[in-house]
Amino acid sequence: MSDLLLSDDEILLKNTVSDYSKNELAPRAAGYDESALFPWDNVSGIGDLGLFGLTIPEEYGGSGGTTRQLAIAAEEIAKGCAATSVVYIAHLSLCTQFINMFGNEEQKRNYLPDLASGKKIGAFALSEPGAGSDAAAIKTSAVKSNGHYVVNGIKTWISNAPEASILVTLATSDTSKKHRGIEALIVESDTGGIVTNQIHGKMGVRASTVGEIIFDNVLVPGKNRMGGDEQGFGQTMEVLNASRISIGAQCVGIAQAALEAAVDYAIHREAFGGPLSDLQGIQWMIAEMATEIEAARQLVMKSASLRDANLPFATEASMSKLYASKVAMESAHKAVQIHGGAGYFAPTPVERYFRDARVTEIYEGTSEIQKLVIARNILKKQG
Repeated sequence: MSDLLLSDDEILLKNTVSDYSKNELAPRAAGYDESALFPWDNVSGIGDLGLFGLTIPEEYGGSGGTTRQLAIAAEEIAKGCAATSVVYIAHLSLCTQFINMFGNEEQKRNYLPDLASGKKIGAFALSEPGAGSDAAAIKTSAVKSNGHYVVNGIKTWISNAPEASILVTLATSDTSKKHRGIEALIVESDTGGIVTNQIHGKMGVRASTVGEIIFDNVLVPGKNRMGGDEQGFGQTMEVLNASRISIGAQCVGIAQAALEAAVDYAIHREAFGGPLSDLQGIQWMIAEMATEIEAARQLVMKSASLRDANLPFATEASMSKLYASKVAMESAHKAVQIHGGAGYFAPTPVERYFRDARVTEIYEGTSEIQKLVIARNILKKQG
């Protein structure tokens, strides 16, 4: 991104996170991909930089800052280690931001300081075996009883679940009401009746752990509900709209890493009597990658700017997520192609980028869901 488009504070942040990502995250990324262990040292470093507190007010232990700054940080972290960026976004853009946006004063003061510092890890418990893209179809129940909610059900594919201390959990008070019955609860993971099982076998972003969470008659204090009765679905949609900006930035980071690896390989690889970069076919792939990445980056930053200006941004956020995930996948594909046979094997990093990029077209709303959101918003505006 041209520094002309960034403020002095944004340039300082970008350079700081870029240095950390290049010197600390990137050298460890392959090892974490192989071991699939949660990257606690990366999390600690991100916490030391104050990045878990971005967009969270200082009065609650955060660092303040803008959505644009969060997008810059997410891109640079993803460029060094995509798995760590998943941990980061699930923790901050989903769990922590949910409490920041919809928690009351007591909830914010109780939970945000430890989340904003990275002392505690957060997770967002939405998806279920029968409810992924169709969030209104969740079956996990929350029944009021003596000042508590009794929660029963199963959540699955939950990022950070094995390590999380705080679970923002969506449950329904009445399945017949569909989305109108959903409550948003703050649940502490050490509450009795909660069992978390890690899910193994991920294609990519392997160090970002995911888990199944089983709620068996879990008592959650009524004061831990966010907002009024049955407002959880609308709250969730608002949080997901904002988080899609971070996912778009993550995709740009993966794509940028793929581009830089491809350029470096093309310059230094000898073929047909000269460097691979002399071949027009290679040059065209690099030109396409660079152009599409910059277009995705500017779309992400536009949606972030709109949110910071308190203007409607949901359509642009979905566009960012849709387009940037496509660019991440296509850039990783081209990078593997430029590397030839070497690109198909580890430890060549583009093999990892290809696997890491794939999930970006699936989580936090598949590409097909993003197209539905974009089309409906445009049609509604014209109707």
